[in-house]
Amino acid sequence: MSVTAFMEKHFRHFNARETLASAQAYKQFIDDGGKMLVSLAGAMSTAELGISLAEMIRQDKVHAISCTAANLEEDLFNLFAHKDYKVIADWRALSAQDEVDLQAAGFNRVTDTCIPETVMFHMQDWLTKYWVEQAEKGEGKFPYEYFFQVLDEPELKQHYQIPIEHSWVNAAKQKGIPIVSPGAEDSTLGNMFTARVMDGTVKSHAALKSGTEQLHMLTDWYRRESQKHPIGFFQIGGGIAGDFAICAVPMLIQDLREDARLWAYFSQISDAVTSYGGYSGAVPNEKITWTKLSRECPKFMIQSDATIVAPLIFAYVLGQ
Repeated sequence: MSVTAFMEKHFRHFNARETLASAQAYKQFIDDGGKMLVSLAGAMSTAELGISLAEMIRQDKVHAISCTAANLEEDLFNLFAHKDYKVIADWRALSAQDEVDLQAAGFNRVTDTCIPETVMFHMQDWLTKYWVEQAEKGEGKFPYEYFFQVLDEPELKQHYQIPIEHSWVNAAKQKGIPIVSPGAEDSTLGNMFTARVMDGTVKSHAALKSGTEQLHMLTDWYRRESQKHPIGFFQIGGGIAGDFAICAVPMLIQDLREDARLWAYFSQISDAVTSYGGYSGAVPNEKITWTKLSRECPKFMIQSDATIVAPLIFAYVLGQ
């Protein structure tokens, strides 16, 4: 039985029904000529969401990405060091001493997955060359552009430890879709970049384009594409990756006084609950007051684990 057939047979109520409805609406939205932005919070790249997300990008089911810089870098960490990762099945039973031992062994833990620090330092070595060069020129680049440079290095291809088809960053590079990573300093390599400026290795912060420049780039993309297509928003988790990107529309309407389309589809997968002032668990209707969504916009809120739900939705959209 295909994933599509399984979902249509078994996903009848509650979060299962909402998952199926979201997937059906996503597929129809794309079939009708819409384009989709996907936002990634959490550690989706370490969860290897790239296996399904990369295929979505290649098959023109995803047209822009907003992600935390951690998701951007961890896609490449996995590409270059997957065989050196350590998976801990009983991670809930780890003691404080177990964590100390992992740290001493050079691992950084993300739930059940431990990333070797060596890949982080190797990546820093490559990126520092680019950062120094751009700082000397006084010309900044977007965070994703530096990672694309790494993927362009022919001598590094021999070091790939997973199929390159499983890298969503490489798929985005191939398709030429925009990637924004707001708050890029909140990542391992963002910390390393700042440290290299502080110790004088990199001449200035100008080597890395700012968050406002990223918002400018994304909004230009939205302005251009929304003249020809309705644009949807598929949000995994919450936080800055989601709220940053979705604000392109109210900025166009309220701050630039332009007659812009609202987002035409919205779906979010989150395990957060509605709270006082919390964004990650806010129900979609709250976004109406912020000039992000219309009353008529299809809206879905799936309260579940994105590492389970997102691959199912992607498989449905891909007709698998």
